Amino acid sequence: MIKRNFTPFPVLTTERLTLRQLSADDQQDILALRSDPEINKYLAREPSKTIEDATNFINKVNEHIQKNNSIYWAITLTKTRTFVGTICLFNFSDEKNSGEIGYELMPEFQKQGIMTEAIQEVITYAFQWLKFQKIVAFTHQENHHSIKLLEKANFLPSPETHQEDPGLMFSHYNSSSFRKH
Repeated sequence: MIKRNFTPFPVLTTERLTLRQLSADDQQDILALRSDPEINKYLAREPSKTIEDATNFINKVNEHIQKNNSIYWAITLTKTRTFVGTICLFNFSDEKNSGEIGYELMPEFQKQGIMTEAIQEVITYAFQWLKFQKIVAFTHQENHHSIKLLEKANFLPSPETHQEDPGLMFSHYNSSSFRKH
């Protein structure tokens, strides 16, 4: 069994971004993110409606982090500390040495390369620190922006995708695991 320990929380930084743990101060931003119709368009979830929904979500996320069951970052612009979205790793499989990635970005921050930057940092973290061999992602077949993002991040369509399912599965493999010395 692979040992995961998210304490202390792994803050990740890129040229423009800081990926940090959610806090109670993020209630308004989480409510805005999880209630936005454009973001929820391709997600099978009930939109958040109240601050209490956002607070409960933050508490649930942080509980999962504390139990090392998942890791969930708030994506913020480093210079202004502006909350722009979230990214997470979850559904860990010790047998397959893998996990699933998920992400959301506020509409006004889309098409600026922010999620490309964030996803690359999380992929690096997953392969280097969690020693993943594979990361999977699911997206709706009509979510062309998400498909393009995954392809840009070197995810490949998986054969396990079913024709009747509107969701597509993509996989990203740790290339260093294929090098044998």
